[in-house]
Amino acid sequence: MRRLLLTAAAATAAALALSACGTTEPAADNSKKTAGRITLTDATGAKVQLDGPAKKVVGTEWNVVESLISLGVDPAGVADVKGYKTWDTAVPLKNEPKDIGTRGEPSMDTIASLSPDLIVATSDLPPAAVKQLRKVAPVLEVRAADASDPIGQMTENLDLIAKATGTTQQAKELKKQFETKIADGRKALADAGLAGTQYAFADGYVVSNQVSIRPYTSGSLIGAVNEKIGLKNAWTVKGDESYGLGATDVEGLTELGDVQFAYIGSDGDKNSTPFAGALAKNSAWTSLPFVKKGNVHRLPDGIWMFGGPDSMEAYIDAVVDALTK
Repeated sequence: MRRLLLTAAAATAAALALSACGTTEPAADNSKKTAGRITLTDATGAKVQLDGPAKKVVGTEWNVVESLISLGVDPAGVADVKGYKTWDTAVPLKNEPKDIGTRGEPSMDTIASLSPDLIVATSDLPPAAVKQLRKVAPVLEVRAADASDPIGQMTENLDLIAKATGTTQQAKELKKQFETKIADGRKALADAGLAGTQYAFADGYVVSNQVSIRPYTSGSLIGAVNEKIGLKNAWTVKGDESYGLGATDVEGLTELGDVQFAYIGSDGDKNSTPFAGALAKNSAWTSLPFVKKGNVHRLPDGIWMFGGPDSMEAYIDAVVDALTK
């Protein structure tokens, strides 16, 4: 299957093929050649045309890989397979995809060797790399994240990938299950008297013996989910425009006050667990009120903080379990 990137003029000339952002348009031409053709507009405004639902798909970022798996599409190629298996066990790979290199610098030769029907990339990939990928196969580029509407962006990406892969019904089910999980989580916390609890989620890393902490503000996907289930985000730092992530250090945690604090690390990445490692005997850390009270919760490994509905459902279960023990 080959993808044609249509220029605006070409799209106009192809008057029988309707196109609109995030939509699937069956070709008006009833010939066998175009009967199953799908035309999409991706996040960059590029027209993406497929001969039919993509089956052999490559994902350059873990969030789109998770969406593919959740939709029932086993990716043929995945960036940094080992990393995915480490950080996203909530939605495990069900096949043995080809490792296409790093998320920021995938191997064009490896991807080309797979002859994919479709490559799903995100706006995190440099434009020059996307341009090269478009010479290999159709590329559907989605926006990686949007701090102004993180859940909306997650579901928009899911829907677009579903339309490209002919799995719109699965997408509807995933969104329905996600909404049910939010309602159940919110009720569980409210029933436990935890509605409105001051809560701060973060991750942390040790680099060159220095601890860096990333606050997940309300603009992060997890921050938005927290508020949906009735928690109050305790972070006051500003997050970035895409992921809603801030930056601070252990001294910056003093601004939080008396909160419930949670984080996700990974035993597969020894630098990702400073709260139980490098900071364990740090006086600034141990003097924090939420540390003194034992209100620090390590949530289960393998919940990808930037994933899709399935990871967020696992996250909600983990938060409710941790806070209601």
